[in-house]
Amino acid sequence: MARGYRLDQIVEHLRAFTAVETLVESTSSNPEIHHEDIHRPGMALMGYTAGFHAERIQVVGETELGYLATLDTDSERLALRRVFELGLGGIFIAKDLLPSAAFLDEARSAGVPIARAALATDELIAGLRGVLGELFAPTENRHATLVDVYGVGLLVTGRSGIGKSETALDLVERGHRLVADDLVMIKRRDDDVLMGRSRSNVEHLMEIRGLGVIDVFPLFGVRAIRMQKRIEVELRLEEWDDAKEYDRHGLDRETTEILGVTIPKVTVPIFPGKNNTVIAEIIALDFMLKTYGIDSADDFNRKLIKTMSDSGSTNRYLLHDTE
Repeated sequence: MARGYRLDQIVEHLRAFTAVETLVESTSSNPEIHHEDIHRPGMALMGYTAGFHAERIQVVGETELGYLATLDTDSERLALRRVFELGLGGIFIAKDLLPSAAFLDEARSAGVPIARAALATDELIAGLRGVLGELFAPTENRHATLVDVYGVGLLVTGRSGIGKSETALDLVERGHRLVADDLVMIKRRDDDVLMGRSRSNVEHLMEIRGLGVIDVFPLFGVRAIRMQKRIEVELRLEEWDDAKEYDRHGLDRETTEILGVTIPKVTVPIFPGKNNTVIAEIIALDFMLKTYGIDSADDFNRKLIKTMSDSGSTNRYLLHDTE
C-alpha cells in the first residue's frame, strides 16, 4: 500500500496555500489517508451510508452544517455518530464555518480530527486535490542532471563521471537554468507529465570533479536556477564506440520510459573536442520545432523522395524526347 498521511500532515501542506485552523487534533491512532479523491458526507448524515468512502478526506460545507442545524441535539448527535463510527481519517470544514458544540464533542469522542479553512467549498476541494495529488504522485529518483534549456526540460543522463555536471554548468554559463544535479526527484503528474526537482537541502549545488561542490545561485544569480521543471527530453551521454552505428539522419527515433510516461531520448556519443553544450541546445530547439509541427528530418526525407521522383520523371522525358 502507498504511504498514508494523517490529517495534521495534510494540514501542514495545505498551509502553503491558505490559513488552516485545527479544531480537533490528530492522534497517532487516526486512520491514515491513502487516497487523493475527496468525499462529502451529505447522504451519510441523513442515514444512507451505502457507498460511503470513509478512507477519503471528508469535506463539510454549508449544506451539511445547514442540514444538521435543522435537527434537535439528540438527532444531530445520532447522525454524527452514524458517520464517525465508520472510521474517518479526518474532516475539513469550508468557509471558516464553526460547527456546533455537539459536532465537536462527538468528533473528540470518536477520535475524528477536524480542521477548517476560509476557502469556499469548491476552492477547498481543489486545494486538497492539489495537495493530495502531489503527496500521492508516483515518484522515482534518477542519477541525472536536469536543466531548463530554452524552456525545455532536458534530463542529462550517463554513467558517473562522463560529464553530466560539466555539461550542465556550461549550459548555465550560457544563460540556461539548473534544476537539479546528481540526483533528480521525478514525480508523475496527471497521466503523462513528469516533473523533476532537486533533493531538499542541496538545491542548485553541483559537484564538479577536480573543483568540488559549487553553489550555482550565488555564482550566477537567480536567473540561473529554478525549483522544478517538466522533463521533456532525455539526453544520454556515452563514450564514442567505433563499432557502433550512430543515427545520422534523425529518422530513427529513440524513446525512454519514466514512471510509465514515454519521452524522446537522444543518445550523443562524446569524445574530446566535441561541443556537448551546443548539441544540448540544438536538441532543445529541435524538440520545440517538433512541438510546433516542424520536423527537420522528416522534411528532408520528403524533399529527398520528391527530388528523386522528379528526377526520374525528367530522365524519362529526356529518354523519350526524340525531336
